[in-house]
Amino acid sequence: MVITPGIKDLPYVTQVNGTKFFTLIAEEITWELVDGIFIQAWGYNGSTPGPTIRVYPGDHICIRVINRLPEKTSVHWHGLLVPNTMDGVPPIEPSPFIEPGHYFDYHFTIKNPPGTYMYHSHVNVAVQDNAGLLGGFIVEDPYLQNISQHKDYLCLLQEWAVDQLSWGKLTKGTYPLNFIKPEFNFFTINGKCYPFTKPLAVHLGDTVKIRFGNIQMHHHPIHLHGHQFHVVGADGFPIASHTQIAKNTILVASGETWDISFTANNPGIWPIHCHMPHHVTNNGAPGIGGMFTTVNYL
Repeated sequence: MVITPGIKDLPYVTQVNGTKFFTLIAEEITWELVDGIFIQAWGYNGSTPGPTIRVYPGDHICIRVINRLPEKTSVHWHGLLVPNTMDGVPPIEPSPFIEPGHYFDYHFTIKNPPGTYMYHSHVNVAVQDNAGLLGGFIVEDPYLQNISQHKDYLCLLQEWAVDQLSWGKLTKGTYPLNFIKPEFNFFTINGKCYPFTKPLAVHLGDTVKIRFGNIQMHHHPIHLHGHQFHVVGADGFPIASHTQIAKNTILVASGETWDISFTANNPGIWPIHCHMPHHVTNNGAPGIGGMFTTVNYL
């Protein structure tokens, strides 16, 4: 089972015809990035990233998206094979805008292989995506559910242009976001800056998969200390074992998902972080922050 540390899964109700019915609510939220630094963001169901949607190949699903924002929106199912009417990119496609106070039901069958995908707004994206309207979408592998010593984590990468906060300062308060030529000064994994990020817990001997997803503007070279990993998935699709390469750093570009796998064979507390120096600070303040967490052996 895939776990998104710090972010809940989206629950569903199974309808009489077997369809899994989900509800996503796009809304304004106040979100804590780190230790008293709050932002006026947009999210789904009270969080950014929004809750992770987990399904299986062949599932018939319906996702009701309710718009409680002050402007119209949509949801695009990034990397998923869906009908044109469900792809969520109005007015280019026949899928509609969702006006404030209204909803739309996206319904489709899961035709993708098990892998890592995403969802996000496709209306006024320079504001809505950078305000936090995104989340993870996992097509689970039914054959991995009962395998012992298998850890599987999703890490969604985000960046924030927090306005009215002087560079190098961490003055507690609630701040607006800047969407006009934004200068990003906070960087998060699953919506939190280090040290508020959640560590990835493992046991000696575990096979560990970590999935990375990036919707926003910057690219992030993610580096794991103390281990070599194999790249096992790209944009939701598996990479054949005979073509997998071993690395310790992987570049997660905008719009991409990457899955890596390694054996937990080197006990300790190991950093895993973006290797851009600016991206591992909180507003340039001294000390480690930003897009940084740890792999912790238990």
